[in-house]
Amino acid sequence: MIDPKLLRQDIEAIKTNLKKRGFELDVAKYQALEEKRKTIQTLTEELRNERNVRSKTIGDAKARGEDIESLRRTVQELGDKLKAQEDELQIVQDELQLFLMSLPNLLHDSVPTGRDENDNVEIRRWGEPKPFDFPAKDHVELGESLGGLDFAVAAKITGSRFVVMKGAIARLHRALAQFMLDLHTREHEYTEVIVPLIVNRDSFYGTGQLPKFEEDLFILKNDEWGLIPTSEVPVTNLARDTIIEENDLPVKYTCHSNCFRAEAGSYGKDVRGMIRQHQFEKVELVQFAHPDKSYEAHEQLTLNAEKVLQLLELPYRVMLLCSGDTSASSAKTYDLEVWLPGQQKYREISSISNFESFQARRLQARYRNKETGKPELLHTLNGSGLAIGRTLVAVLENYQDKDGKIHVPRVLQPYLNGLQVIE
Repeated sequence: MIDPKLLRQDIEAIKTNLKKRGFELDVAKYQALEEKRKTIQTLTEELRNERNVRSKTIGDAKARGEDIESLRRTVQELGDKLKAQEDELQIVQDELQLFLMSLPNLLHDSVPTGRDENDNVEIRRWGEPKPFDFPAKDHVELGESLGGLDFAVAAKITGSRFVVMKGAIARLHRALAQFMLDLHTREHEYTEVIVPLIVNRDSFYGTGQLPKFEEDLFILKNDEWGLIPTSEVPVTNLARDTIIEENDLPVKYTCHSNCFRAEAGSYGKDVRGMIRQHQFEKVELVQFAHPDKSYEAHEQLTLNAEKVLQLLELPYRVMLLCSGDTSASSAKTYDLEVWLPGQQKYREISSISNFESFQARRLQARYRNKETGKPELLHTLNGSGLAIGRTLVAVLENYQDKDGKIHVPRVLQPYLNGLQVIE
């Protein structure tokens, strides 16, 4: 959530920043709500003060032996009016809060202005796509021919955008998850956590999925819980309503989990294969950082995710997302895009974002300033380290040979008892 003080101090600057996203801030609505809030709040405080003064006179009059019945009635009437004003104030404050919760985050100054993914800026590349002397197959054809990916039986069990993995490919998928966790915990100093896959609405509100993106979630029948779209949600909520000592920052967590997305806005996109599924697995990286060091942490987190691709020897590029392609909660985002020979293009495999205090304000996630002793909002960051299904896709397609066999990356072979080829 944007700092309400910024809106009160310079709403035009906020409007200009949000317009880069294509978001039109309703200034008139905000100002009307804010004016209404101030008017009702002033009346409420005046009534409260008058009631308190009159209440005090009751005791004084009683001590003097005077009749206090009329004073009691006056205080009662003031109390009734005060209750009505407080109720009205709460309604306006709730409206204002809902308005604020619907606003996207402010963009960092370094984010380029643009409309969509076509305006994203390439920062760097690593590795070169390997030339094949045969037509490259995509992961669907490779996986099905090896008997390791079965989309038809998954569709029979559930529906589209699901897959059943078997045998060596299922083991390869599991090996990827273990490799990523080992790398991040042993070399990058993240603490591994296991969290619930079902969270409550407060958790979704805290990280920004609600109220704006409910259609993308799988909300359960009781309407109070939902399946996580990413473990960013429960892991970031570990800091909700807490105060972390400044010397303990940054706090770094990694988590392997299943993720569930309705993909409401993706009709017709990536319907083939594992690129965009309703259920998938991911290793997530989350950091809670000091506000002065969060962009340093953002660069570090990006390098941590890149290291996975480098060790797997998968060519990729780093993209800085433009204003129109940056998610609503993020102030700045890098995407890692891995080369897929079957599609002959780079495809996103990780998004690494700095949310600054946007999520922390919703969560009341704070650190204690060691100089002042006062709690202040920390900054939250996260990124995929990596999406396991998409990494599997990249391995299958980049390590294929002309016979349709898959050569296991060297770094993964110890996780597969030395297995070198899947055939």
